Amino acid sequence: MLSTATAHAAPATTGVLILAQIPSQVKTGFQYGLGLLFMVGFIWGVINIWGGADRLKKGDADGKMGIVSGIIIAAAAAIMAAMFYIFGMSDGSLTPQF
Repeated sequence: MLSTATAHAAPATTGVLILAQIPSQVKTGFQYGLGLLFMVGFIWGVINIWGGADRLKKGDADGKMGIVSGIIIAAAAAIMAAMFYIFGMSDGSLTPQF
């Protein structure tokens, strides 16, 4: 009985070992790419907020949605980091680098 339990646990352990052997250059490359993506998303979100405020000032009711969507886009990195932390997956996430 003990031998079948270890046989079923071996594939999961093998999968973890394969992921642990990814070169650090690949991980660093993904971190820089993620940082660039977050910077572009933040700038795009701020532009949406400004555009929504301008439309709201001109009397367009859809300006509120532009502001809300800009806030969500600009804060997407913080929202996802919080979700990873809440659900206990913070060890599996990459930290963006700039």
